[in-house]
Amino acid sequence: MTNVIDVMSDQSLETQHDHNTEFMRDVQTGLTMPNKQIQSKYFYDEHGSELFNQITRHADYYLTQCEIEILRTYKRQIAKIVHGEPFNLVELGPGEGIKTQILIEEFLQESLDFIYLPIDISKKYLNMILNNFNARLPTLQLTPLHSDYFRGIEWLSEHSARKNVVLFLGSSIGNFNLTMTEEFLRHLCCSLNQGDYVLLGFDLRKDVDVLMRAYNDSDGITRDFNLNLLQRINRELGANFVLKKFHHYATYNVYTGAMESYLISLERQNIMIEALRQSFTFEVIEPIHVEYSHKYLLPQIDQLAHVTGFEVVQNFTDSKKYFIDTLWRVIGPR
Repeated sequence: MTNVIDVMSDQSLETQHDHNTEFMRDVQTGLTMPNKQIQSKYFYDEHGSELFNQITRHADYYLTQCEIEILRTYKRQIAKIVHGEPFNLVELGPGEGIKTQILIEEFLQESLDFIYLPIDISKKYLNMILNNFNARLPTLQLTPLHSDYFRGIEWLSEHSARKNVVLFLGSSIGNFNLTMTEEFLRHLCCSLNQGDYVLLGFDLRKDVDVLMRAYNDSDGITRDFNLNLLQRINRELGANFVLKKFHHYATYNVYTGAMESYLISLERQNIMIEALRQSFTFEVIEPIHVEYSHKYLLPQIDQLAHVTGFEVVQNFTDSKKYFIDTLWRVIGPR
């Protein structure tokens, strides 16, 4: 039986310490800025990942159902495009693997020669995917990689000469600003080979009321997801945040086309973070910015492909045109 390959085990204890140091440094830097902020990448500890999966199943959060519709509608077309030589189906941050299963089942039915390699920093979710797919799809060649994205791709390039089809589904790319998005995509392009494919999910701009419901769901799961960031700082850095003293607030910026999420202090308070040996003062109604979720126009997506070393093969949208999965081919850095 296949096991999770622990790529991260190659890291030294010093490197692992650097991850903890980075978290401390980013929290300290963010909370000492005139406009306080904490990077959204720190949402995803184990509990945060579980909460996010609950969000994706909520009726107010349209993104998941739209993408599932896209994959079900176009799975055969995607299979026809990537068929031919053997390939690695590489997924960055697979979560529960629900959407990917749609493609995998189609690829198996079409007898495509591929190996599925989910890459994630959560070993728990990789083991869950391993168990689920081994039970449901026993013929699937599966090699989960416990790693960050680019270290996992680097490991793969050293161990396989196959063509790659990389999946970055959902709307995770929307959490980056434009500069960070271009940097990420250029890095991805340089990590792959000419002719490799990437299937990327982008959330499209739409009615503001639809967006507001998605990021302020009626059951408060998004609120709990954002507040869990403070709980993580409590647990890992020895802070004394009291969650009920902060309010989750999400709004849409019509100029940047981004949903923006904040945690707002409900009273004047001092927060001590033991790991930093430092306290931070919050005024009444002072916010911490915790997330951007950028929404895109189609010309922006085409331009991103062009400037980062890809060409657009085909765009796939849902029936409401709320979301797009766009298939790109690597042509090389420009």
